[in-house]
Amino acid sequence: MSAQLVVRKSEDRGYANHGWLDTHHTFSFASYYDYDFQGFGSLKVINEDIVQPATGFGAHPHREFEIFSYIISGELQHKDSMGNVEILKAGDVQFTSAGTGITHSEYNIHPTLPVHFLQIWVKPDNSKLKPRYQTMNFSKSSKTNNLIHIISPVEDHDNSTIGINTDFHMYASLLEPGHKVIHTVQGTKKSRKVYIHLASTGGELSINETTILKQGDGVFVTEVKQGDEIVFESVGDKIAEFVVFDLA
Repeated sequence: MSAQLVVRKSEDRGYANHGWLDTHHTFSFASYYDYDFQGFGSLKVINEDIVQPATGFGAHPHREFEIFSYIISGELQHKDSMGNVEILKAGDVQFTSAGTGITHSEYNIHPTLPVHFLQIWVKPDNSKLKPRYQTMNFSKSSKTNNLIHIISPVEDHDNSTIGINTDFHMYASLLEPGHKVIHTVQGTKKSRKVYIHLASTGGELSINETTILKQGDGVFVTEVKQGDEIVFESVGDKIAEFVVFDLA
């Protein structure tokens, strides 16, 4: 395998602190713009958000994106125009296919604790899809020293994953110090891309025994194809919580 790895350092991401919201942007978003970072294939947004107690994102519209939240800690209340109301907690992944258009709000109703989560947007293959909502929980025990498959293309996913309307896979892990997991690159096309994000919760992650990520870092992996393996090892003194995006 001749994988090419390019690190996106945490401190190089876009950043804003609005008081109620502390946010980092891997790609151009809102007032942050960087010509060189406007997405990676169909992956268009990775925001790492910390929302303070009793605050949040008021009702706002979306369309033509697959939008999902990966809850790291705390609680996030979701409400949308499809009638869904839910309080999301650590381990939950809340997925919305915005399609022809939805309105939703994301609010931290907890009186004292912040909520920490990843907000991710992916561009679907087709427009004018019917809006859809789904939540699944991926427990701490299932992710510990394991790489759990969370999202997969609708045409070949089963009840263990959330279906997305493009050739895209997401995985997550809680890797204890000294432990390793291996990701086998998915898909059927010759050329694939992989993006890895290490959450800002502590921990350090080695990739293929060379590249080291510290909290908040990410890495672009190119020049890989179906069947190639990427090896992850937790090399710090804390659990490394990370997500993997494998896409066409």
